Amino acid sequence: MKHWGSRVEQPKMSRVKILTFNNLKGLSSLFCGKQIRGSPGCQQMMPERACTGGSCVLRNRNKSLHPLWTSPLSVPGGTQQSPINIQWRDSVYDPHLKPLKIYYEPSCCLHVWNTGYLFQVEFDDSTDGSGISGGPLDNHYRLKQFHFHWGEINDWGSEHTVDNQVFPAELHLVHWNSAKYQNYKEAVMGESGLAVIGVFLKLGTEHKELQKLVNVLPEIKHKDTCVTFDRFDPLCLLPSCQDYWTYAGSLTTPPLTESVTWIIKKKPIEVGHNQLAEFRRLLFSALGEEEKKMVNNFRPLQPLMNRTVWSSFQA
Repeated sequence: MKHWGSRVEQPKMSRVKILTFNNLKGLSSLFCGKQIRGSPGCQQMMPERACTGGSCVLRNRNKSLHPLWTSPLSVPGGTQQSPINIQWRDSVYDPHLKPLKIYYEPSCCLHVWNTGYLFQVEFDDSTDGSGISGGPLDNHYRLKQFHFHWGEINDWGSEHTVDNQVFPAELHLVHWNSAKYQNYKEAVMGESGLAVIGVFLKLGTEHKELQKLVNVLPEIKHKDTCVTFDRFDPLCLLPSCQDYWTYAGSLTTPPLTESVTWIIKKKPIEVGHNQLAEFRRLLFSALGEEEKKMVNNFRPLQPLMNRTVWSSFQA
């Protein structure tokens, strides 16, 4: 993290830590597989548990982990891993943190594809046309892609939590430092290479703009399927409130590099029951394989260690 105002600068990393797994087939690909063409109601599941408190939700959430996160790590964890539980009153207000400068060009949107772990919307990042700057960032960061994480039921799904509160889903908009690196692959491995905006999703009114994306999800039901998806402005997925938390962290999927400046929006956006239900109709499995529903694709919480979570607002 950079030095903001009068606060003490955290020591710079001499190198970016890389964590790998024994079995990561299909998760590190940057491009979609086969190309396809084209353009009900929600049955609510009830959790099998005896209480609805935060500790019970987290405990049941951890029982539902994707197999990726239940297999042993081949390398011990680092000191700046994500996601984390944000303790509201323990975050430190920084008056020098200004609102982010965000500009997204809808025509840069390319396609949406099922990676076998989540669905991802890719953007043309060959120019600085779409990206962010300001806030905690020293440079301009280009938008590469956005994706979501969600649970099998509405009691959990987000990766980050706030005072142990879990949300049904979480949006990540992934950007890379185009002033410091030549391309996204380099930025993933480099210090201060990435900036990710995290947005919580809560149940409420159906999100009109998100529905445009939800409408194409049946076309990418299976792993490695991809469909053209153009002229979409991700700005519509951000809350109007500009307050955020920020901290130094990592990717939450392999290679888990500690190259990320996280910017977590304080306010969630509202989405409808039926919209989340469409997320859950996607599959981890490829066509012809045994069907496995795409749910609980979040990483477990990681320890904060000696990091500080900064806020752009006063608690």
